[in-house]
Amino acid sequence: MEWIKPDINIDFVKYRYVAFAVSALLIAAGVVALVARGGLNLGVDFAGGTLIQVQFKKDTTPDAIRKAMGELAEGSAVQQIGATSEHEFLIRTDAEAQDLQGLARGIETDLSKTFGEGEVNVRRVEMVGPKVGHDLRQKALFAIYYAMILITIYISGRFEFKWGTSGILAAVLILGIYLLEVAGLNVTVLIFGALAVTLVLCWFLRLPFALGALLSLLHDVIITVGAFAIINKEFTLEVLAAVLTLVGFSLNDTIVIYDRIRENQRKSRPQDLHELVNTSVNQTLSRTILTSGTVFAVTLCLFLFGGSVIHDFSFALLVGLISGTYSTVFVASAVLIIYEDLNKRKRSARKSAAAA
Repeated sequence: MEWIKPDINIDFVKYRYVAFAVSALLIAAGVVALVARGGLNLGVDFAGGTLIQVQFKKDTTPDAIRKAMGELAEGSAVQQIGATSEHEFLIRTDAEAQDLQGLARGIETDLSKTFGEGEVNVRRVEMVGPKVGHDLRQKALFAIYYAMILITIYISGRFEFKWGTSGILAAVLILGIYLLEVAGLNVTVLIFGALAVTLVLCWFLRLPFALGALLSLLHDVIITVGAFAIINKEFTLEVLAAVLTLVGFSLNDTIVIYDRIRENQRKSRPQDLHELVNTSVNQTLSRTILTSGTVFAVTLCLFLFGGSVIHDFSFALLVGLISGTYSTVFVASAVLIIYEDLNKRKRSARKSAAAA
């Protein structure tokens, strides 16, 4: 099925700088939100503490729940989840309890005194210690970084035939990260530093396809995390799974366009890179819209009708799908053009210097 005519010629390359400006604004908004809120609203998986999910039969408010909780309200946060008609709330507290069932019964008893017997149902109680939460935060960062390193190896090997170069690059980075972690360097600083070093090395080792794919994936991850910071949604293990899923989806879309660019490069007729990239994006536009559109429709159904348990997971996928489709066209492909343009300028400067 082909909704887009094969001979369509939309000038995507022409609007790449406008797209860069839009991406910069979205990323800046996410960073500002992160700074203003003091970081992500981490779920109990990462922050530690106790999480209680409660459902009421009648409409109520977070303030009314805090008043009914008594002493347990100290250091607790109450947040409504799901549709308003479901009357479900998440209560997160720093208090730790060995007997979770006893804690659930105690909370249900306290709330029933205010809202009435049979009006309150404690649906879930979870507890994570601070040490476990800290370990999970570190493992989440490593999971995202190692996924991107493996992607860099694959892209550089498949499109630039530099398996050895990318393999050595990955080995050195992983060894360096391990040694610095053992030395006690902060993991967050370490991962962000490693990502910056990876991008710089991709540039100097002449791996433009890997550089474009990596920047595109970073773009998608940052925008998705920024969306959670802006609306102050909880960042949980389920959301992390969604982020890793969208990394794979975005990469798949990027590979399709990269494949078409490589096929068009092999044709006998010489073609300007701007025109070649634009042609390749247009040739794969129908496939991109159909694939992303069908996945988006399914994810939207999960978001609307999947219930509170899968709500944040599907929200992250929705944001990532939009960002991933956009970045494949305007980031991953555009990086190839920028890389080639800068190299042309360098070569022209060298020739001019040699002639002088």
